[in-house]
Amino acid sequence: MFKKYKVLKWTLLGLGTLIAIVFAFGFWFMSLIPAKNETLESTTISDLAYLTENTIPRRGNILVVVTSTDTMGATDKSTGYELTELARAYYVFQANGYEVDIASPAGGTPPVVIDDEDMGPFDFAFLNDEEAQKKVSQTIPTKDVVGDEYQAIFFVGGKGAMFDFPDNKAIQSMVQELYQSNRVIGAVCHGPAALVNVKLDNGKSILNQKKVSSFTNDEELLLIPDAASIFPFLLQDKLTSQGALFEKGPMYLDKISHDGYLVTGQNPWSVWSVAETMIKQLGHTPKPRKITDEEHAVRILNTYHKNGKKRAKEQIEETSKDTKQPIQRVLIAKHSIIAAMQGNIGQFFDLIGLVSFAKKMEEQHLESP
Repeated sequence: MFKKYKVLKWTLLGLGTLIAIVFAFGFWFMSLIPAKNETLESTTISDLAYLTENTIPRRGNILVVVTSTDTMGATDKSTGYELTELARAYYVFQANGYEVDIASPAGGTPPVVIDDEDMGPFDFAFLNDEEAQKKVSQTIPTKDVVGDEYQAIFFVGGKGAMFDFPDNKAIQSMVQELYQSNRVIGAVCHGPAALVNVKLDNGKSILNQKKVSSFTNDEELLLIPDAASIFPFLLQDKLTSQGALFEKGPMYLDKISHDGYLVTGQNPWSVWSVAETMIKQLGHTPKPRKITDEEHAVRILNTYHKNGKKRAKEQIEETSKDTKQPIQRVLIAKHSIIAAMQGNIGQFFDLIGLVSFAKKMEEQHLESP
Protein backbone atom coordinates (compact mmCIF):
# COMPACT_ATOMS: atom_id res chain seq x y z
CA MET A 1 0.00 0.00 0.00
CA PHE A 2 2.79 2.39 0.99
CA LYS A 3 4.63 1.56 -2.26
CA LYS A 4 1.56 2.37 -4.34
CA TYR A 5 1.19 5.65 -2.46
CA LYS A 6 4.78 6.58 -3.27
CA VAL A 7 4.26 5.77 -6.97
CA LEU A 8 1.09 7.88 -7.04
CA LYS A 9 2.86 10.72 -5.24
CA TRP A 10 5.76 10.82 -7.67
CA THR A 11 3.40 10.47 -10.65
CA LEU A 12 1.37 13.47 -9.48
CA LEU A 13 4.53 15.42 -8.73
CA GLY A 14 5.90 14.69 -12.21
CA LEU A 15 2.59 15.63 -13.84
CA GLY A 16 2.45 18.85 -11.85
CA THR A 17 6.01 19.72 -12.85
CA LEU A 18 5.20 19.04 -16.50
CA ILE A 19 2.12 21.27 -16.34
CA ALA A 20 4.16 24.03 -14.71
CA ILE A 21 6.81 23.77 -17.44
CA VAL A 22 4.15 23.92 -20.16
CA PHE A 23 2.55 27.01 -18.62
CA ALA A 24 5.93 28.68 -18.16
CA PHE A 25 6.89 27.94 -21.76
CA GLY A 26 3.51 29.24 -22.97
CA PHE A 27 3.94 32.47 -20.99
CA TRP A 28 7.47 32.92 -22.37
CA PHE A 29 6.29 32.13 -25.90
CA MET A 30 3.53 34.77 -25.72
CA SER A 31 6.04 37.33 -24.39
CA LEU A 32 7.86 37.05 -27.74
CA ILE A 33 4.78 38.23 -29.64
CA PRO A 34 4.34 42.03 -29.85
CA ALA A 35 1.09 43.57 -28.69
CA LYS A 36 -1.50 44.35 -31.34
CA ASN A 37 -1.07 47.82 -32.81
CA GLU A 38 -4.56 49.29 -32.49
CA THR A 39 -3.61 52.47 -34.39
CA LEU A 40 -3.23 50.47 -37.62
CA GLU A 41 -7.00 50.16 -37.88
CA SER A 42 -7.33 53.88 -38.59
CA THR A 43 -4.81 53.84 -41.47
CA THR A 44 -5.93 55.66 -44.62
CA ILE A 45 -4.31 56.04 -48.03
CA SER A 46 -3.15 59.52 -46.98
CA ASP A 47 -0.89 57.81 -44.43
CA LEU A 48 0.90 55.74 -47.08
CA ALA A 49 3.69 57.57 -48.91
CA TYR A 50 3.73 54.79 -51.53
CA LEU A 51 0.31 55.97 -52.68
CA THR A 52 0.55 59.71 -52.16
CA GLU A 53 4.09 60.65 -53.22
CA ASN A 54 5.58 60.69 -56.74
CA THR A 55 2.31 59.65 -58.31
CA ILE A 56 2.43 58.05 -61.75
CA PRO A 57 0.13 59.25 -64.57
CA ARG A 58 -2.55 56.80 -65.66
CA ARG A 59 -1.25 54.02 -67.89
CA GLY A 60 -4.36 51.90 -68.37
CA ASN A 61 -6.78 49.55 -66.62
CA ILE A 62 -6.45 46.28 -64.72
CA LEU A 63 -9.35 44.00 -63.80
CA VAL A 64 -9.32 42.18 -60.47
CA VAL A 65 -11.67 39.22 -60.02
CA VAL A 66 -12.87 37.85 -56.66
CA THR A 67 -15.07 34.89 -55.76
CA SER A 68 -18.80 35.12 -55.05
CA THR A 69 -18.89 31.83 -53.12
CA ASP A 70 -19.54 32.12 -49.39
CA THR A 71 -19.57 28.44 -48.33
CA MET A 72 -17.14 25.58 -48.93
CA GLY A 73 -19.18 23.10 -50.95
CA ALA A 74 -21.69 21.06 -48.93
CA THR A 75 -20.13 22.05 -45.61
CA ASP A 76 -21.13 24.86 -43.26
CA LYS A 77 -17.63 26.37 -43.44
CA SER A 78 -17.72 30.00 -44.56
CA THR A 79 -15.38 31.35 -47.20
CA GLY A 80 -14.94 34.22 -49.65
CA TYR A 81 -12.10 36.21 -51.16
CA GLU A 82 -9.03 37.02 -49.06
CA LEU A 83 -8.98 40.73 -48.22
CA THR A 84 -5.17 40.94 -48.02
CA GLU A 85 -4.80 39.44 -51.49
CA LEU A 86 -7.16 42.02 -52.97
CA ALA A 87 -5.99 45.08 -51.04
CA ARG A 88 -2.26 44.71 -51.64
CA ALA A 89 -2.56 43.96 -55.35
CA TYR A 90 -5.10 46.77 -55.74
CA TYR A 91 -2.69 49.35 -54.36
CA VAL A 92 0.33 48.06 -56.29
CA PHE A 93 -1.65 48.42 -59.52
CA GLN A 94 -2.97 51.83 -58.51
CA ALA A 95 0.44 53.15 -57.38
CA ASN A 96 1.89 52.11 -60.73
CA GLY A 97 -0.60 54.10 -62.77
CA TYR A 98 -3.46 51.66 -63.38
CA GLU A 99 -7.14 52.19 -62.72
CA VAL A 100 -8.52 49.07 -61.03
CA ASP A 101 -11.98 47.58 -61.57
CA ILE A 102 -13.31 44.69 -59.49
CA ALA A 103 -15.50 41.89 -60.83
CA SER A 104 -17.01 38.68 -59.47
CA PRO A 105 -19.01 35.82 -60.99
CA ALA A 106 -22.28 36.98 -59.42
CA GLY A 107 -21.57 40.71 -59.24
CA GLY A 108 -22.66 42.87 -56.33
CA THR A 109 -21.12 42.48 -52.86
CA PRO A 110 -18.94 39.36 -52.57
CA PRO A 111 -18.15 37.54 -49.29
CA VAL A 112 -14.83 38.46 -47.72
CA VAL A 113 -12.41 36.67 -45.39
CA ILE A 114 -10.54 38.92 -42.97
CA ASP A 115 -7.81 37.38 -40.82
CA ASP A 116 -7.03 39.92 -38.10
CA GLU A 117 -3.53 38.52 -37.51
CA ASP A 118 -2.54 39.07 -41.14
CA MET A 119 -3.85 42.62 -41.45
CA GLY A 120 -1.33 45.36 -42.20
CA PRO A 121 -1.54 49.08 -43.01
CA PHE A 122 -2.49 48.59 -46.67
CA ASP A 123 -5.31 46.23 -45.70
CA PHE A 124 -6.79 48.66 -43.18
CA ALA A 125 -6.34 51.51 -45.65
CA PHE A 126 -8.41 49.51 -48.15
CA LEU A 127 -11.20 49.11 -45.59
CA ASN A 128 -11.10 52.87 -44.98
CA ASP A 129 -10.89 53.79 -48.68
CA GLU A 130 -14.31 55.05 -49.78
CA GLU A 131 -13.64 54.56 -53.50
CA ALA A 132 -12.23 51.06 -53.05
CA GLN A 133 -15.14 50.05 -50.83
CA LYS A 134 -17.63 51.30 -53.40
CA LYS A 135 -15.96 49.16 -56.08
CA VAL A 136 -15.85 46.05 -53.93
CA SER A 137 -19.47 46.43 -52.82
CA GLN A 138 -20.65 46.86 -56.41
CA THR A 139 -18.49 44.37 -58.29
CA ILE A 140 -19.08 43.92 -62.01
CA PRO A 141 -20.62 40.55 -62.97
CA THR A 142 -18.01 38.69 -65.01
CA LYS A 143 -20.54 38.20 -67.81
CA ASP A 144 -20.66 42.00 -68.26
CA VAL A 145 -16.90 42.57 -68.42
CA VAL A 146 -15.49 44.00 -71.66
CA GLY A 147 -12.06 42.40 -71.90
CA ASP A 148 -10.69 44.86 -74.45
CA GLU A 149 -10.68 47.58 -71.79
CA TYR A 150 -7.94 45.92 -69.70
CA GLN A 151 -4.20 45.48 -70.02
CA ALA A 152 -4.17 42.76 -67.37
CA ILE A 153 -6.41 40.60 -65.21
CA PHE A 154 -5.68 39.37 -61.69
CA PHE A 155 -7.51 36.56 -59.88
CA VAL A 156 -7.64 36.92 -56.11
CA GLY A 157 -7.49 33.82 -53.93
CA GLY A 158 -9.80 32.61 -51.24
CA LYS A 159 -11.15 29.07 -51.05
CA GLY A 160 -14.43 30.14 -52.66
CA ALA A 161 -12.54 30.53 -55.95
CA MET A 162 -12.29 26.74 -56.13
CA PHE A 163 -16.05 26.55 -56.64
CA ASP A 164 -17.06 29.41 -58.96
CA PHE A 165 -13.93 30.20 -61.00
CA PRO A 166 -13.21 26.93 -62.88
CA ASP A 167 -16.48 26.55 -64.81
CA ASN A 168 -17.32 30.21 -65.31
CA LYS A 169 -17.60 30.66 -69.08
CA ALA A 170 -17.11 34.44 -68.88
CA ILE A 171 -13.85 33.97 -67.00
CA GLN A 172 -12.66 31.38 -69.51
CA SER A 173 -13.49 33.69 -72.41
CA MET A 174 -11.78 36.71 -70.80
CA VAL A 175 -8.60 34.80 -70.00
CA GLN A 176 -8.42 33.33 -73.49
CA GLU A 177 -9.02 36.69 -75.16
CA LEU A 178 -6.53 38.63 -73.03
CA TYR A 179 -3.82 36.00 -73.06
CA GLN A 180 -3.94 35.59 -76.84
CA SER A 181 -3.76 39.38 -77.16
CA ASN A 182 -0.52 39.45 -75.15
CA ARG A 183 -2.18 40.87 -72.05
CA VAL A 184 -0.97 39.85 -68.60
CA ILE A 185 -2.75 37.15 -66.58
CA GLY A 186 -2.03 37.06 -62.85
CA ALA A 187 -3.40 34.85 -60.07
CA VAL A 188 -2.47 34.00 -56.49
CA CYS A 189 -3.18 31.25 -53.95
CA HIS A 190 -6.51 29.66 -55.05
CA GLY A 191 -6.88 32.26 -57.82
CA PRO A 192 -5.24 29.98 -60.43
CA ALA A 193 -8.42 27.87 -60.24
CA ALA A 194 -9.64 30.36 -62.87
CA LEU A 195 -7.16 28.86 -65.37
CA VAL A 196 -7.85 25.14 -65.08
CA ASN A 197 -10.46 24.93 -67.85
CA VAL A 198 -9.15 27.63 -70.19
CA LYS A 199 -8.43 26.39 -73.70
CA LEU A 200 -6.61 28.44 -76.33
CA ASP A 201 -7.55 28.59 -80.01
CA ASN A 202 -5.11 25.76 -80.73
CA GLY A 203 -7.17 23.50 -78.46
CA LYS A 204 -4.47 23.23 -75.78
CA SER A 205 -4.81 24.26 -72.15
CA ILE A 206 -3.39 27.68 -71.29
CA LEU A 207 -1.43 25.76 -68.63
CA ASN A 208 0.24 23.32 -70.98
CA GLN A 209 4.01 23.36 -70.35
CA LYS A 210 3.71 26.62 -68.39
CA LYS A 211 5.49 27.25 -65.10
CA VAL A 212 2.76 27.75 -62.50
CA SER A 213 2.45 28.17 -58.71
CA SER A 214 -0.62 28.02 -56.50
CA PHE A 215 -1.72 26.93 -53.04
CA THR A 216 -0.09 23.52 -52.70
CA ASN A 217 -1.54 20.18 -51.63
CA ASP A 218 0.64 20.27 -48.49
CA GLU A 219 -0.63 23.71 -47.50
CA GLU A 220 -4.25 22.71 -48.13
CA LEU A 221 -4.18 19.37 -46.35
CA LEU A 222 -2.29 20.58 -43.27
CA LEU A 223 -5.15 22.89 -42.29
CA ILE A 224 -8.04 20.97 -43.90
CA PRO A 225 -7.22 17.23 -43.79
CA ASP A 226 -10.45 16.34 -45.64
CA ALA A 227 -9.93 18.98 -48.36
CA ALA A 228 -10.06 16.35 -51.12
CA SER A 229 -13.69 15.61 -50.22
CA ILE A 230 -14.70 19.26 -49.69
CA PHE A 231 -13.27 20.84 -52.83
CA PRO A 232 -13.99 19.71 -56.39
CA PHE A 233 -10.26 19.00 -56.69
CA LEU A 234 -6.92 19.78 -55.09
CA LEU A 235 -5.57 22.75 -57.01
CA GLN A 236 -1.99 21.55 -57.39
CA ASP A 237 -3.20 18.22 -58.78
CA LYS A 238 -5.61 19.87 -61.19
CA LEU A 239 -3.02 22.30 -62.56
CA THR A 240 -0.55 19.47 -63.05
CA SER A 241 -3.16 17.35 -64.83
CA GLN A 242 -3.61 20.18 -67.35
CA GLY A 243 0.09 20.08 -68.22
CA ALA A 244 1.38 22.79 -65.88
CA LEU A 245 5.00 22.66 -64.75
CA PHE A 246 4.13 23.13 -61.10
CA GLU A 247 6.65 25.00 -58.94
CA LYS A 248 6.42 25.22 -55.16
CA GLY A 249 8.39 26.82 -52.39
CA PRO A 250 8.34 26.30 -48.60
CA MET A 251 4.87 26.20 -47.06
CA TYR A 252 3.15 29.56 -46.50
CA LEU A 253 6.02 31.64 -47.90
CA ASP A 254 6.47 33.85 -50.95
CA LYS A 255 6.88 31.86 -54.16
CA ILE A 256 5.91 32.93 -57.68
CA SER A 257 6.18 31.54 -61.19
CA HIS A 258 6.63 33.88 -64.17
CA ASP A 259 6.18 32.36 -67.61
CA GLY A 260 5.77 35.06 -70.24
CA TYR A 261 2.38 36.73 -69.84
CA LEU A 262 1.39 34.34 -67.04
CA VAL A 263 2.28 35.25 -63.42
CA THR A 264 1.11 33.06 -60.54
CA GLY A 265 1.81 32.92 -56.81
CA GLN A 266 1.64 30.19 -54.18
CA ASN A 267 -0.21 31.85 -51.31
CA PRO A 268 -1.20 35.18 -49.67
CA TRP A 269 2.44 35.96 -48.87
CA SER A 270 3.16 36.01 -52.62
CA VAL A 271 0.80 38.88 -53.49
CA TRP A 272 3.35 41.71 -53.50
CA SER A 273 5.68 39.71 -55.75
CA VAL A 274 2.94 38.66 -58.17
CA ALA A 275 1.53 42.19 -58.52
CA GLU A 276 4.95 43.80 -59.03
CA THR A 277 6.00 41.11 -61.50
CA MET A 278 2.82 41.83 -63.45
CA ILE A 279 3.88 45.50 -63.60
CA LYS A 280 7.26 44.41 -64.97
CA GLN A 281 5.57 42.24 -67.59
CA LEU A 282 3.49 45.28 -68.56
CA GLY A 283 6.76 46.99 -69.41
CA HIS A 284 7.37 49.17 -66.34
CA THR A 285 9.76 49.29 -63.42
CA PRO A 286 7.60 48.91 -60.29
CA LYS A 287 7.39 52.03 -58.16
CA PRO A 288 9.78 51.80 -55.16
CA ARG A 289 8.02 50.64 -52.03
CA LYS A 290 9.08 50.28 -48.40
CA ILE A 291 9.22 46.59 -47.56
CA THR A 292 6.67 45.62 -44.89
CA ASP A 293 7.50 43.96 -41.57
CA GLU A 294 5.71 40.85 -42.82
CA GLU A 295 7.90 40.70 -45.95
CA HIS A 296 11.03 40.96 -43.80
CA ALA A 297 9.78 37.94 -41.80
CA VAL A 298 9.04 36.00 -45.00
CA ARG A 299 12.53 36.68 -46.34
CA ILE A 300 14.10 35.55 -43.07
CA LEU A 301 12.05 32.35 -43.11
CA ASN A 302 13.04 31.68 -46.71
CA THR A 303 16.69 32.21 -45.75
CA TYR A 304 16.29 29.76 -42.86
CA HIS A 305 14.91 27.08 -45.19
CA LYS A 306 17.63 27.65 -47.80
CA ASN A 307 20.69 28.48 -45.72
CA GLY A 308 19.98 27.51 -42.13
CA LYS A 309 19.55 29.15 -38.74
CA LYS A 310 22.93 30.90 -38.60
CA ARG A 311 22.39 32.83 -41.83
CA ALA A 312 18.80 33.65 -40.79
CA LYS A 313 20.08 35.20 -37.54
CA GLU A 314 22.62 37.22 -39.50
CA GLN A 315 19.82 38.49 -41.73
CA ILE A 316 17.73 39.46 -38.71
CA GLU A 317 20.66 41.46 -37.36
CA GLU A 318 21.31 43.12 -40.73
CA THR A 319 17.62 43.98 -41.20
CA SER A 320 17.27 45.41 -37.70
CA LYS A 321 20.45 47.46 -38.07
CA ASP A 322 19.86 48.75 -41.60
CA THR A 323 16.15 49.56 -41.45
CA LYS A 324 15.41 49.79 -37.71
CA GLN A 325 12.03 48.43 -38.82
CA PRO A 326 10.33 45.72 -36.76
CA ILE A 327 10.22 42.21 -38.21
CA GLN A 328 6.81 40.56 -37.93
CA ARG A 329 7.72 38.08 -35.21
CA VAL A 330 4.24 36.60 -35.08
CA LEU A 331 4.67 35.15 -38.58
CA ILE A 332 7.91 33.41 -37.60
CA ALA A 333 6.15 32.13 -34.47
CA LYS A 334 3.31 30.75 -36.61
CA HIS A 335 5.84 28.83 -38.67
CA SER A 336 7.27 27.33 -35.48
CA ILE A 337 3.78 26.02 -34.70
CA ILE A 338 3.48 24.64 -38.23
CA ALA A 339 6.79 22.82 -37.70
CA ALA A 340 5.45 21.33 -34.45
CA MET A 341 2.25 20.23 -36.22
CA GLN A 342 4.43 18.38 -38.72
CA GLY A 343 6.44 16.74 -35.95
CA ASN A 344 9.61 18.68 -36.79
CA ILE A 345 10.68 19.53 -33.25
CA GLY A 346 14.18 20.66 -34.23
CA GLN A 347 12.76 23.23 -36.63
CA PHE A 348 10.22 24.28 -33.98
CA PHE A 349 12.99 25.22 -31.53
CA ASP A 350 15.09 26.83 -34.30
CA LEU A 351 12.23 29.14 -35.22
CA ILE A 352 11.38 29.97 -31.61
CA GLY A 353 15.03 30.93 -31.24
CA LEU A 354 14.74 33.25 -34.27
CA VAL A 355 11.65 34.91 -32.77
CA SER A 356 13.52 35.52 -29.51
CA PHE A 357 16.56 36.85 -31.37
CA ALA A 358 14.39 39.17 -33.51
CA LYS A 359 12.84 40.60 -30.35
CA LYS A 360 16.28 41.14 -28.83
CA MET A 361 17.58 42.90 -31.96
CA GLU A 362 14.49 45.10 -32.19
CA GLU A 363 14.82 46.22 -28.59
CA GLN A 364 18.56 46.80 -29.00
CA HIS A 365 18.29 48.95 -32.13
CA LEU A 366 15.26 50.88 -30.90
CA GLU A 367 17.24 51.89 -27.84
CA SER A 368 20.27 53.00 -29.87
CA PRO A 369 20.38 56.64 -31.07
